[in-house]
Amino acid sequence: MKVGEFCNRDVVVMGGEESAQAAAALMRAHHVGDVVLVEDRGGVTTPLGIVTDRDLVLEVMVPGVDAASLAARDLVTAPLVTVREDQGLFDALELMRARGVRRLPVVNGKGALLGILAVDDLVGLMGEMLSRLSSVVARQVVREEKQRP
Repeated sequence: MKVGEFCNRDVVVMGGEESAQAAAALMRAHHVGDVVLVEDRGGVTTPLGIVTDRDLVLEVMVPGVDAASLAARDLVTAPLVTVREDQGLFDALELMRARGVRRLPVVNGKGALLGILAVDDLVGLMGEMLSRLSSVVARQVVREEKQRP
C-alpha cells in the first residue's frame, strides 16, 4: 500500500511570511490541526515546514507572544520530514516513529506537495484493517460450523 493512495489530498497551505495568527485562523476555518508552509519553486508548490496547533500553544500562547507580529515560519522548530507518494505506508510509519513526527507532507518526485499523511489517518486505516481481519475470523467460524456441525 502506497502513501499516495491513502494520504489526505486536501492540505491547508500558506506562505511562511504570513503571521502565526493567520495560521491559527486557517486551522480554525478548516477544522485542522496543522498548516503546511509552502513556496513556489519554478511552478512547483514545495513544502517548507509545518505549523501545528501544538506549535501555536507552546510558542505563542504560553509565552504570550503577539501572534499577529510573528511570522509562521518562525514557529517551525524541526527540519521538515516528507515522504514520497510511492513509498509504502509502513515505511512512512517507521519514518514518523524514527523522527518523532505525527504528520508527513507527501510529495512527488519533483518535491511538489500532493497531500499529507497524519497519524490520525493511519489510526483510522489500521482500525478499518483490524475490523476486516476480525470479520475473517468470524466468517471462518460460521463456515466451519456449517461444514462440520
